[in-house]
Amino acid sequence: MSDKLPPIYFYLPQSDWVEDMPKSADTYWQGFGQGIYCWTLQTYLRLKADGFPCELIGTMPTEGIVLAHRRSFPFALQPQPKLLMVCFKADYERHPYAQLHVVQNPQEELTFKESSYIPHWSQPGLIPREPSRGDRFENAAYFGITHNLADELKKPLWQEHLKALGLSWHIVKPERWNDYSDVDVVVAVRSFDRQDYTWKPATKLINAWCAGVPAILGTDSAFRAERQSELDYLEVASLEDAIAALQRLRDDKELRRAIIENGRVRAEKTQPARLVTQWRNFLTDIAVPAYERWCTASTWSRQTFLQRRSLAIKIDAMQRRLRKLVSQLRS
Repeated sequence: MSDKLPPIYFYLPQSDWVEDMPKSADTYWQGFGQGIYCWTLQTYLRLKADGFPCELIGTMPTEGIVLAHRRSFPFALQPQPKLLMVCFKADYERHPYAQLHVVQNPQEELTFKESSYIPHWSQPGLIPREPSRGDRFENAAYFGITHNLADELKKPLWQEHLKALGLSWHIVKPERWNDYSDVDVVVAVRSFDRQDYTWKPATKLINAWCAGVPAILGTDSAFRAERQSELDYLEVASLEDAIAALQRLRDDKELRRAIIENGRVRAEKTQPARLVTQWRNFLTDIAVPAYERWCTASTWSRQTFLQRRSLAIKIDAMQRRLRKLVSQLRS
């Protein structure tokens, strides 16, 4: 591999550039709540601030390494002979022609070839729980998009259960997704059907660690992959489990203190500086060699790659139609 790096671009379509885009990833900006900005813009800002040679662009280049969110790469876009496409898969399906993917759940790295797991960034500008709250246990909160919260936790009955425990329930608005100052416990469950959500990240857990707040979470595979002990978080698989976990935390302040202290230790390994190192290593040790192999490959080899990907698209479409037909016949 050459010591000189090829051009490395973070591609954000010009139509997605907005006037208030931040120049630093350390300040809170609501846009970072959207994957396209969290993955593309925040990663660029972190690496640029660390002195890594890269550029944020609004038009697709013809050569070099280009990194972009799955939504930013048109479905039919194919890499040219001097272009390596690195797709941030996020919550979406793989891009059919991207040579590399970055995934946000370690299970996906085991499932998809040519993919690399890099953890999601923690919440920029995070305001941790106010230390002066001490052992107070009054406010339970959910941080995130409402449709990612279990239906049972949106109903009045849930609030009644919490009120009986002496707790107030808050679904935090996006403008305050960075503010944990008055939160005593985080509850984040997508559903109570024991799904493992292999495409979702562990961000809610990592943010809770950084905020100094105990977390009650669902059965997501990303959470389980991070879990080293019960002090990392309390897992629940039913509404009854969630109520029991809250009661347990309410009645055991020593457990709460232990969880908070454990989270402080775990949070140290999720700091942006550590992820910047991981990104640097990915780009220099994986993306650059892949780029050089692509550029030096024969025309026949590149065409074969694209033809195989095109065939995979057709097979996938046929399988989808077949599944739809079977479903219709069964109904």
